[in-house]
Amino acid sequence: MIVVTGATGQLGRLVVDGLLESVPAGQVVAAVRNPGKAAGLAARGVEIREADYDRPETLERAFGPGDTVLLISSDAVGRRLGQHQAVVDAARAAGVARIAYTSVLHADTTPLALAIDHRGTEEHIRASGIPFTFLRNSWYTEVYATSVLQGVEHGVILGAAGDGRVASASRADYAAAAVAVLTGEEEGGKIYELSGDTAWSLPELAAETAAVSGRPVVYRDLPHADYLRALIDAGLPEPVATMYADIDLGIAQGVLSHTPGELSALIGRPTTPLGESVTALLKEA
Repeated sequence: MIVVTGATGQLGRLVVDGLLESVPAGQVVAAVRNPGKAAGLAARGVEIREADYDRPETLERAFGPGDTVLLISSDAVGRRLGQHQAVVDAARAAGVARIAYTSVLHADTTPLALAIDHRGTEEHIRASGIPFTFLRNSWYTEVYATSVLQGVEHGVILGAAGDGRVASASRADYAAAAVAVLTGEEEGGKIYELSGDTAWSLPELAAETAAVSGRPVVYRDLPHADYLRALIDAGLPEPVATMYADIDLGIAQGVLSHTPGELSALIGRPTTPLGESVTALLKEA
């Protein structure tokens, strides 16, 4: 069985959709915190198993011998390392055959604070002895959905990245990569450094937003402290705001600009262009 954790989340649902195009539904398991939210997947023939990262007793029943598991990283900043460790421990106890994990680009060397939990999770997976694949994802273009919408409304996109470039890709691109790995035959220990084909800057994001919306949008670069305050004032919890402000500093330093081409090679097509993603974000608003 192929078990996808967080299967009702934004990435997880796309992964399950992709799997259902590649393998029989009877081979797919959606491991979810709230099974009631997975009724649509159950109707498509997907097996539903409860798997709450914060309740280890549910994780004990979420996996079985020989399963291939996709551990989709939690978004619970400050708690996710412990959550991930609990999932890995349950998978090991169940005797799963392989585990794939959605990590972050260059998790072992990047200076981004975001990578600390990912690095710890990778270390725990290695220590578990489970054959693994690390999907080290760069930034998601959808992260900028709020920036794009606010840019259209107010004419300004804020940041602290200067002219730094980010090789983002769409959530659908990363989901396709996960599907390729989960349905492929490969030995354990493979690490993919996944990013978009083209790196772009926040001024270019503003220009694309203006071009797609037909409204004037510019980028305003702020000192790090001012950008952090703007994020907090916008309602983000301080730990989350700190993470985003730190990422902008990393972008300014080039840590998310790498374009090795591994993602497009893995999914067999070019990654989604920035303009196409901006168009989709505005249509979904």
